[in-house]
Amino acid sequence: MSDPRVSEARGALAHHFDDLEQQHDAATLGMWVFLVTEIMFFGGLFLGYTVYRWKYPHIFADASRHLDTTIGAVNTAVLLASSLTMALAVHAAQTSRRRALVGLLLATMLLGSVFLGVKAYEYRDKYVHHLVPGVDFVYEPGARPQLQIFFLFYFFMTGMHALHMVIGIGLLGVIAALAWRGRYGADYYNPVEVTGLYWHFVDIVWIFLFPLLYLIGAHL
Repeated sequence: MSDPRVSEARGALAHHFDDLEQQHDAATLGMWVFLVTEIMFFGGLFLGYTVYRWKYPHIFADASRHLDTTIGAVNTAVLLASSLTMALAVHAAQTSRRRALVGLLLATMLLGSVFLGVKAYEYRDKYVHHLVPGVDFVYEPGARPQLQIFFLFYFFMTGMHALHMVIGIGLLGVIAALAWRGRYGADYYNPVEVTGLYWHFVDIVWIFLFPLLYLIGAHL
């Protein structure tokens, strides 16, 4: 009688790989290469932000004070919690705990959705207070036009981050559905692992965005 774990492993093995270990290494390497391109993308944004931050330090500090640090801190805590549930989900997959895996993936999706909901509320607040560049932007008395530059970076950088969050939640939804069908276990969990790498990367990007956008006003 054949080992069911072997049969499951064979079902997961793509035809162009010799074994699951080779497939695992290739998928992990592919995800890291993709993340390097993402680092270059966000790195360009961070570089542009740094140049203008250096050129207009006091204006950027004044603009930063229009952001709610409490909301930013809450969202930071939410994302850190989602990283924990994602890491636990990978461990659950590695130990063949299907129900725990599905529950932890759904918890990660929920936390990601909470983050996006809070961010949507924050965007609406900026719209109400006329702080969206190019859309009825209103200068306060004595404010300089370069104030819009900060908010351009704010909306573009956090918007791109939010887009990556939406993609991540979509990926987790697919992984959770497959996990519920028993697709993953100790013999095959690579998709959960590489999706976790992506999720952790998105969380790390926010760890840099939070102090750069929300906290600079406290020091000038």
